[in-house]
Amino acid sequence: MAKRPQPQETVETDRIEGVDHPRQTAHLVGQGPAAAIVARALRSGRPPQAWLVCGPPGVGKATLAYRIARYLLAYGASDRGPEDLSVPANDPAAVQMTAGSHPGLLVLKRGIDPTTGKLMNVLSVGEVRRLSGFFGMTSGAGGWRVAIVDTADDLNDAAANALLKLLEEPPSRAMLLVLSNTPGRLLPTIRSRCQRLNLRPLTESDMEGELARLLPELSSGERASLARLSGGSLGAALRLAGGDGVMLAGEADRLIDQAAQPEIPALFALSDKLARITDGLDTFGAFLSQALAERVRARALTRQPHLDRWVAVHEKLGKTFARTDALHLDPRQTLLTAVREMSAATRRAGAV
Repeated sequence: MAKRPQPQETVETDRIEGVDHPRQTAHLVGQGPAAAIVARALRSGRPPQAWLVCGPPGVGKATLAYRIARYLLAYGASDRGPEDLSVPANDPAAVQMTAGSHPGLLVLKRGIDPTTGKLMNVLSVGEVRRLSGFFGMTSGAGGWRVAIVDTADDLNDAAANALLKLLEEPPSRAMLLVLSNTPGRLLPTIRSRCQRLNLRPLTESDMEGELARLLPELSSGERASLARLSGGSLGAALRLAGGDGVMLAGEADRLIDQAAQPEIPALFALSDKLARITDGLDTFGAFLSQALAERVRARALTRQPHLDRWVAVHEKLGKTFARTDALHLDPRQTLLTAVREMSAATRRAGAV
């Protein structure tokens, strides 16, 4: 019998204050078609051994992944459970998953760097290699083992190759759930060895209904504003609702709107403001990325030209903000770089 790996604490970077963590969430909103595809595969007894769960941040990828894991660990790949993949809250598998202690589930996420005490910028090869030991151990009572990689976008090159090796020789009675916000940037060989599952931004009605349930203290106007700013991402809306989120999202929109003629004094003032907010630059970078992606998608729907320039800017800005966080660079320079890139794109390809 393979030695059981020692449990390691998972850093819950996807936890939003005041809201249940995805592993504790039984309610999946707006992703019925994707859940139905999975349900047919699981209940047929012949599911794929790896799913690539794709979609924008905050639309329910982790919630769906935990829902799949909960069903498999409770009922296996069978039709013994409900068609909607729900599991009673008092089921032993559900209780253990809620507590984060189920031995049949492994979650791989970026961890804390022991030398800096900060969140690592990549999902390292050491973390991915834990999969071999996990899938190699004997599962209790002939049960399944499920691993969630959240997200594959964080894999460095060595980690991506380690994951690919596992996908090439998948173990039996095991499932790998690979989450990705930007699947196009993954190795083609990783994409080809997974069954793809696409999750879409939530509709306006779904957003407003969930925000009414989760944030009943807000007015209908405030919830409508959150739904508009978040671009169909419930996670983004909930983050916007707390702290400085709405202000940072508004600043991100303003920066894009003024890309053609940026106001440098206002840019310096924004830099100073971000420096006073915990993780301000990182949060602002996420909102800027999301706002830009939403505008590019809107242009794509109307078949406007030169979108490739804006897609390149979106990717470059993501790398710029990540590098600033990793190397503790000057936030002011990062904002100037972002504005310079967007200004050049505006001149060559038009505004978004």
